[in-house]
Amino acid sequence: MRVTLAHPWFLLLLLLLPLAAWWRSRQARPAAFLYSSVQLVSGVAGIGPSIAGRVLSFLRWSLLILFIVGMARPQSVESETAVKASGVDIVVALDLSGSMESEDFELKGRRVNRLEIARDVLQKFIDKRPGDRIGLVAFAGRAYVAAPLTLDHDFLKMNLERLQLHYIQEEGTAIGSALSTALNRLRDVKSKSKLVILMTDGQNNAGKVPPLTAAEAAQALGVKVYTIGVGKQGTAPMPQGVDFFGRKRYVQVEVDIDEKTLKEIATRTGGSYFRADSSDTLRVIYEKIDALEKTDVEVKRYVHIQELFAWLVAPGVVLLVLESILGNTVWRKLP
Repeated sequence: MRVTLAHPWFLLLLLLLPLAAWWRSRQARPAAFLYSSVQLVSGVAGIGPSIAGRVLSFLRWSLLILFIVGMARPQSVESETAVKASGVDIVVALDLSGSMESEDFELKGRRVNRLEIARDVLQKFIDKRPGDRIGLVAFAGRAYVAAPLTLDHDFLKMNLERLQLHYIQEEGTAIGSALSTALNRLRDVKSKSKLVILMTDGQNNAGKVPPLTAAEAAQALGVKVYTIGVGKQGTAPMPQGVDFFGRKRYVQVEVDIDEKTLKEIATRTGGSYFRADSSDTLRVIYEKIDALEKTDVEVKRYVHIQELFAWLVAPGVVLLVLESILGNTVWRKLP
């Protein structure tokens, strides 16, 4: 990381400050009173410039310096460097339908819903593959691109964290649309290995694209699809409000995963189907996918730029207000 200036030529204005100070000292006229006799002010005749005047002058010049340096736009920059990437492009399609609220998983000793555990495991998977470009598709009754293919995994995880249940208003589970949307992100990609990881806990009951039609498109594009059915066998506890004491109430709902279709999608595209019925199983699934063959290619990382001018302008404004208040109140200069 390095600090640079977007407009360094503004710093030339600093060279004018000594000249401005000299000119101001030549033009300034000392404050004065008229007295009938010099004997009345003989006690203060030797007093020089007051502390108040020096403080106000210091504030005035300091805020000018801060403003000028702020105009030069200092920035914190992470330099763009050539890095070795895996050559694997991955789009994760994550189900956000209402059934993902079922709490049949555990995380750190507490009961969590399917989305929470999926997000936690996926974040760890992203951390293990720093050289992969990874994108994110969220779906329920419709599918949306939550993050494009990117090597900026901090940006990716930030967008993953934003995804919440009921984030998508359209109800249902559009598996075919989700797969189709993921494929569109990979259609024009030139990488040697392209994957889709599709996680869902239901059956396709929304959208205009049949899942197997999307699978055929994936096969034609050379995209492997790894499908994951999320949820325990039988029934799962679904939150239904809280009781009188503020504790969650649950009802048991049927786990209805279309495993046949998910297996067929994986088979047609050369991928695999997995059933995640526990937290440990879901982690193992991602470890298996993480073991995929990798091919090194050289790519460019994004440049991260953080603007720092606010750290200079804000104190400058404070000094400006302080100088104005003091100069016009307690340290006001009489004519």
